[in-house]
Amino acid sequence: MSTAGATDPLAALGALPGVADSVESVRKAVDRVYGHRIMRRRSNAITSEAALRGARGSAALSGADWALEEVRRRTDFSGDAEARTVGAALRLTAEAGQLLSIWRQSPLRVLARLHLVAAADQADQVGRPRQEGEPVDEPLVGLPLPGAAETHGRLEGLAELIVAGGSAPALVTAAVVHGELLALRPFTSHNGLVARTAERIVLVGSGLDPKSVCPAEVGHGELGRAAYLKALDGYVSGTPEGMAAWIAHCGRAVELGARESTAVCEALQRGAA
Repeated sequence: MSTAGATDPLAALGALPGVADSVESVRKAVDRVYGHRIMRRRSNAITSEAALRGARGSAALSGADWALEEVRRRTDFSGDAEARTVGAALRLTAEAGQLLSIWRQSPLRVLARLHLVAAADQADQVGRPRQEGEPVDEPLVGLPLPGAAETHGRLEGLAELIVAGGSAPALVTAAVVHGELLALRPFTSHNGLVARTAERIVLVGSGLDPKSVCPAEVGHGELGRAAYLKALDGYVSGTPEGMAAWIAHCGRAVELGARESTAVCEALQRGAA
């Protein structure tokens, strides 16, 4: 993401055509969930279910498209590559809530921690940005891979924007964090899972979704990998139209996550009737 000539580039993105409509639509969708009567009595249950469904959606986008009930039933995720991907997604969802207070002060530290949790091993490449020449295992994202020096510089720039804060809507900041991490793929593995978890952290930590009941990962999964990658192409293009399309895509994902949790609320209400 280019920040040249802009004192608050994230706020400038919020002014792109159509972005304000996406921000407002997301706000209304989130408000509907939080206004549901079940949320007042069983918000912890909704949060737990949203976490499970969000992890399933994120894993699906990373190539492990398991049925929800299989994710719910399984206890051992140490088997094949798909099982390890689902396990990583579940660990990241659980970890995200522990990192909210650190994010605004040290986002790079949070990202390193997320990669460590996702990888779940002590290899030299874990928990730090990749170095020049190190391969990246992210087969579902086929974009050109920036060099290590460019990646480190852009990560530092992204961290500075987050620490500085600003007036940008939470959706815009979350979309940029998500898109930038996917474009850079700063780690040797698990970049998609980390990027979607970082998006969640922004949405929750900003106060837009403080109880984490609107899992964007569900929406990204529902919209499908092809639409996800097409929207990401728009982000990487850097054009106003492409950036706006990516932000709108992320907004739609949050709306679908909110709709999912609304359906969970309705199911619980019917069960209590």
